[in-house]
Amino acid sequence: MSDSSDIQAHIDRTRAELAATLNELEDKLNVPKQLGVAGHRAKASFDRDKTPWLAAAGAGALAVAGVVVAVVKRR
Repeated sequence: MSDSSDIQAHIDRTRAELAATLNELEDKLNVPKQLGVAGHRAKASFDRDKTPWLAAAGAGALAVAGVVVAVVKRR
């Protein structure tokens, strides 16, 4: 009887592990949820230290200005 109860316990553990893995995969593949998580992380990062965000925005503005200047010069 011990063998069958050991087998059943193993099956139950395996099912629980599989269910946990499937739940993790579902969370990772849920794009709206992941976007929300990323948004919350970004906001928390911005609230902690604005400097890198402002530097990135400045670099982006310079890149756009460079493209505009290049396009204007080509005309």
